[in-house]
Amino acid sequence: MTLVRVENLAKSFRVAERCPGMWGAVRGLVARGYRTIQALDDVSFELSAGELVGYIGPNGAGKSTTVKVLAGILVPDSGRCEVLGRVPWRERRANARDVGVVFGQRTQLWWDLPVAESFDLLREIYAVAPADHRRARGELVEMLDLGGLLNVPVRQLSLGQRMRCDLAAALLHQPPILYLDEPTIGLDAPSKLAVRSFVRTLTRERGVTVILTTHDMDDIEALCQRVILIAHGRVLSNGSLKDLRTQVSRERRLVIDLADPMAEITDPRATITAREGARVTVSFDPDRVAAPELIAQFCARVAIRDLTIESVPIEEIVAQLYRENGAP
Repeated sequence: MTLVRVENLAKSFRVAERCPGMWGAVRGLVARGYRTIQALDDVSFELSAGELVGYIGPNGAGKSTTVKVLAGILVPDSGRCEVLGRVPWRERRANARDVGVVFGQRTQLWWDLPVAESFDLLREIYAVAPADHRRARGELVEMLDLGGLLNVPVRQLSLGQRMRCDLAAALLHQPPILYLDEPTIGLDAPSKLAVRSFVRTLTRERGVTVILTTHDMDDIEALCQRVILIAHGRVLSNGSLKDLRTQVSRERRLVIDLADPMAEITDPRATITAREGARVTVSFDPDRVAAPELIAQFCARVAIRDLTIESVPIEEIVAQLYRENGAP
């Protein structure tokens, strides 16, 4: 079942510019210059119930703009957008009842109030029945380990604690769709793992549809079934991580720890890409030579202590796609 449908979406912004220095400031008072930024350019995709989709791209690619259109915050210049059959910016209240939104650099909690009071205010805003609110809050408090934070003012929370509270706040009204915009930005490793575990549980056990925008490729690899890559407001790729890798390179890598750091290891079908002491990294094309065959050749020639097979890191794949499309 398709919950979100986006077709040929376009959105531009007109931003002011002025030349630097005093003369530029004076000229700006008389005749201000402007330029147009095309944030979204013919963007199309669909999301089905229960999907967890990564929405990635460089800074300024249009990720947050897309989320704001889907949330009904922004009105696009052209194109079609439906969330659960509604046009988000035309039916903002109805749309808000069925979506949750978390912006990593902003909070929907009240800064000086305890977390519990923010939750109570959100119950009033979304008109959630008291019994439903108690049940949802209890489940979220347990899942996100918020018991010791409910009476703490939001301004006294650490970033990781606040993010867990924001996740709960976005889900108190039990929406079927959740938009996560940079939810792990600035978090330490334990907090990131906690957020990932929670998001994974949401999709697998509760069937919540999730859009995740992030620059952290570990989040993408750990969570996402599908990845949409956007740059300059245009969709460059829409498919699985395997599809994304294949689009750029089929390269695989062997990381070999030699028993003798001075030993030579060569094969015409492979290329040494790094060597540090006894550790050698060799890249190869699996269509040209199978990994077991290459490993057997190396083991027959030199003594090997350890060996691992790796794919090219997803960060390198994405960075190459950015470069090929002129993204910064």
